[in-house]
Amino acid sequence: MNAKPALLESGNESGWGRASDYLELAKPRVTTMVLVTTLVGFYLGDPVSPKFFTALNLLIGTALASGGTLALNQYIERELDALMVRTQHRPLPDHRLRPPEALWFGVVCATAGIAYLLLTVNAFCAGITASISIIYLLAYTPLKRVSWSCFVIGAIPGALPPVSGWAAARDSLSIEPWILFTIMFLWQFPHTFAIAKMYREDFKRAGLWLLPLDRRDDERPENPLIVAASVALIVIGALPTLLGFAGIPYLVVSTALGMAMVFYSLALVMKPETRSAARRVMFASLIYLPIVLLAMAFDRI
Repeated sequence: MNAKPALLESGNESGWGRASDYLELAKPRVTTMVLVTTLVGFYLGDPVSPKFFTALNLLIGTALASGGTLALNQYIERELDALMVRTQHRPLPDHRLRPPEALWFGVVCATAGIAYLLLTVNAFCAGITASISIIYLLAYTPLKRVSWSCFVIGAIPGALPPVSGWAAARDSLSIEPWILFTIMFLWQFPHTFAIAKMYREDFKRAGLWLLPLDRRDDERPENPLIVAASVALIVIGALPTLLGFAGIPYLVVSTALGMAMVFYSLALVMKPETRSAARRVMFASLIYLPIVLLAMAFDRI
């Protein structure tokens, strides 16, 4: 018998260890990014008199819903995670948690988060958050086994958190949150394709179609999307300044970081692909998003 399943059956694992495993199910780094983008949307929705307790309730509900959704994703993909080197040490494939435990944790957290937003923020925000969970779990997750175009669907829930934050602040929508949505939607193409290229063999082993498989390096249909999305980030990133809800300092930051994204994306697709080139695109994207959103928020003060 594997030592870790035996440990689970014996009930001797420490409470702290179990808590850590449940926390890992919620993917704290991803959830933190969701919270930051949601909070930026909330602040931009009401920069003059932001409501502290509404913001706090928004963060609590969003954290629960996000953590629960990500846990359910790991429950659904537990057998695939066991096949990939990058995911085989997650709590479920590593047998630190049983599938029913992850299922109930995910259902309870996601449901509680959406209900909490409904009761303490507003129905509009709760509805957007629920749509994020539904699209992510019922559309994007199964589509990963079918077609690499799953990225288009997956980019929708990934881009909705700032829209949810804006809805929490105003209980309505306007053009500004949809610009935020578009920036985050475009950002995900270079970011997620870079990750897919870094772990190409891992995803192929698990049967996940995150890239077109078995094509020559000069026949990569995802490459034009990476470059086009990076260029579009410069154009769409200028709209907050042109429409008057951000200033020149934000424009300078977003343009400079957008140009860096274009540079690293071109370096990735114009030469034979390497893991280091893909890693540079991923890191450039990780720098781009939080700095651009925070620059927009600070420029609104």
